[in-house]
Amino acid sequence: MPDDPPPASADDRYAAGMAVRRRVLGDAHVDRSTAAATDLDRDFQRWITEVVWGSVWTRDTFDDRTRSLVTIAILAALGREELDLHLRASRNTGVKPEEVAEVMLHVGAYAGVPAANHALSRAKAILGDAHQEGDADG
Repeated sequence: MPDDPPPASADDRYAAGMAVRRRVLGDAHVDRSTAAATDLDRDFQRWITEVVWGSVWTRDTFDDRTRSLVTIAILAALGREELDLHLRASRNTGVKPEEVAEVMLHVGAYAGVPAANHALSRAKAILGDAHQEGDADG
């Protein structure tokens, strides 16, 4: 069964992306991020919201929880600093800390132990034993 297509217009994709972004990352994070945009990155921020959040995250093949786990795995494998943001955001998508640990086993097997070890240390620092809903900034 094919996915529903993303919203047709750029403005519709942006609006849908902003809604998903707020649901996953939290209003406070999105408000800070939007307020911090400058002439240098405003177009890039709009593009991220419209394309990544409004075209990719709005597809219905994966739910937010699954998409969150996939994103965490990719960011961990690539060693990207945005991993911390998505680890915090996992609180809003229903991901359990033990699922993050399971993802890191796969990252270790397919992307390398150093990448997984670093990502797991970030997960321990961010998630610890408490995994409460909230803003992706903390």
